[in-house]
Amino acid sequence: MKDEGKGRLKRALSLLGGLCAAMLACGAPAIAADAPVVLLTLDGAISPATADYAVRGLHRAADMGASLVVIQLDTPGGLDTSMRKLVKEILASPVPVATFVAPAGARAASAGTFILYASHVAAMAPATNLGAASPVQIGGPPGGEAPRAPGKDAADRTTGKAGKARGDADGVPKDTMMRKVTHDAAAYIRSLAQLRGRNAEWGEQAVREAVSLSATDALKLKVIDIVAQDVTDLLRKAHGRKIAVQGVERTLETAGAATLAIAPDWRSELLAVIANPSVALILMMIGIYGLLFEFSNPGFVAPGVIGGICLLLAFYAFHLLPVNYVGVGLILLGIAFLVAEAFVPSFGALGIGGGVALVFGSVILIDPEEAAGYAIPLPLSMTLALLSAALVFGTVFFALRARRRPVVSGREDIVGASGEALEDFTGEGWARVRGETWRAASATPLGRGEKVRVLAIDGLTLRVEPDDRDH
Repeated sequence: MKDEGKGRLKRALSLLGGLCAAMLACGAPAIAADAPVVLLTLDGAISPATADYAVRGLHRAADMGASLVVIQLDTPGGLDTSMRKLVKEILASPVPVATFVAPAGARAASAGTFILYASHVAAMAPATNLGAASPVQIGGPPGGEAPRAPGKDAADRTTGKAGKARGDADGVPKDTMMRKVTHDAAAYIRSLAQLRGRNAEWGEQAVREAVSLSATDALKLKVIDIVAQDVTDLLRKAHGRKIAVQGVERTLETAGAATLAIAPDWRSELLAVIANPSVALILMMIGIYGLLFEFSNPGFVAPGVIGGICLLLAFYAFHLLPVNYVGVGLILLGIAFLVAEAFVPSFGALGIGGGVALVFGSVILIDPEEAAGYAIPLPLSMTLALLSAALVFGTVFFALRARRRPVVSGREDIVGASGEALEDFTGEGWARVRGETWRAASATPLGRGEKVRVLAIDGLTLRVEPDDRDH
């Protein structure tokens, strides 16, 4: 009886142990192996278009119950607002997100470093790099950067250890605004590093000192989790990894999972074109000149329609971009000066001033503190200014040329013109001149069909005489 009781007790304990194991497994759920892996590709500057594409891709992955979202990244940086929008979506995503800097030669600079830090899994391909996440300013900060001891800094850049001192002597610009932006970015990347358990000290260095790392060094310093050759290798190495998704620990089961690549649709492609600062500037120029042409030549319709559409698209793009409205004002002022050159005798002063204002407005149009690597190229600004100046000065040239031509209509053209008598008359009768019928007066009798020459105009009567010239 005792042996039978012991056997029952063992079976009860075994059953209880199985129930406990099942409960623990429920507490740390695994992601279904048959769920697809969604692949999103971000290639180029982080813009409103790329952020919109990635956000909608994350939502679609959540709707289909994907096991993982892989963001294949290659970016020089981009807009701070677009980057933060994407980071927020990654942090709130119910589907794990792995950011993979690939293919070989790709980079995750500036905004890309923040996206990599925010992801549940950070991975890089060999021969890639990340970092250089400092906010930038055209021409550099006014105060510059304090000198550094070369030996100490070189050691810090390779070991990933942040310097002991903070402030001006530790890579923070002296300019007040840039210092605020730098501290904000450093705190942001540190919070992401603490959330994902990554190297927070090096993340701050990337912001304060613009340092960069290769894939191998990033793995050694625990900046990333995996170095993989391609997406297939990444899924194999990520299999079995435990991650926290919205506070719940989950286990990735991605080995051999089917990959579904989601490409940008027409909406994302169109937004990418329109939200490009260079394209937005060109659209604004076309819109303004189209409306000016329509107002000066009413009835053509097409220039006004095209100009209105282009101008609205440009305003929509400027709404999405971090625009400096002083730059917009300079551009509008430059165009006004160029147009005024055609009407005001300024001997080129207005035209030259308009071209200069147009160039400076284009240069400062995009706020560099929020759009690293996402500004209008100087050659484009110069080209638009030169084209505008050429258009205005060409208009002035042809206007002056037309002014020197002989008059071909009106009173001045009638005097001296040849005509034909329509009837026999002495004194007054009717004659045709320049295709029009006039009352004519002549001191010499004229016969029907005889050629006449206009001497003068008295009201609505022409004074004529016989035209003896050889026609």
